[in-house]
Amino acid sequence: MKHLLTIAGSDCSGGAGIQADLKTFSALGTYGMSVITAITAQNTQGVDAVVEIDKSMVQAQIDAIFKDIVVDAVKIGMVSNSEIIKQIRYSLEMWQVPFVVVDPVMVSKSGHHLLQPEAKDALIRELLPIATIVTPNIPEAEVILNRQIVTVDDMEAAARDIYELGPKSILVKGGHLEGDAIDVFYDGTTINRISSPRIHKNNTHGTGCTLSSAIASYLALGYDLTPAISKSKDYVTKAIDSGLEIGKGVGPLHHFHHIFPLEDHYNNK
Repeated sequence: MKHLLTIAGSDCSGGAGIQADLKTFSALGTYGMSVITAITAQNTQGVDAVVEIDKSMVQAQIDAIFKDIVVDAVKIGMVSNSEIIKQIRYSLEMWQVPFVVVDPVMVSKSGHHLLQPEAKDALIRELLPIATIVTPNIPEAEVILNRQIVTVDDMEAAARDIYELGPKSILVKGGHLEGDAIDVFYDGTTINRISSPRIHKNNTHGTGCTLSSAIASYLALGYDLTPAISKSKDYVTKAIDSGLEIGKGVGPLHHFHHIFPLEDHYNNK
């Protein structure tokens, strides 16, 4: 069994962050571990509070895992300040890992800013160069590049420009545009548009966390980047389509849709 590590923030409501990552790892048949960078008080309606973990504790968590367990891939999610970001870069370079997936979480679906302004440059400088792939959505890509992205052609240009910042590859997610869900993948050589039907469902809390964790899982399982992305998009699309009616706001995906179909659950009640 492959061992996957998520370095991210905790979502006490279970829909995003560490909790979504661990569910994804388990759903795809890998063993999940976590390094918590921040604790959030949030639910399906929004984020109420954020408390950051001290960078020394982030380091201690990483060291505790790597000195005992082989890590096959790392997913990095919410990292809210520059000191934590620098510590993660230092620790991962020291321990080394085959695959690093960076999901540059900056703003929650409810609009809460999760990245301190001074941390943006640190994320670009420290984490993008160690990434096997970085997976920004359109608003995150706009923040990284300081410009608007309104078309798929803009997404392609953004992918090329973010690639120049150091990652081995880039996936710009197009969920914020109209029409089919078109993502743009660039590996420094070829631009690919990866399209899937748009699922018109409200329960999408944790979509980005889930996609990046799925990509990390499939890379660890031996898939090349393009099929890893394709399989991850298929998994997330079905998880959105089976989204759970939990809470009063934007509900979570159903991470175990292929194991526990909702119709079976309701039929057995």
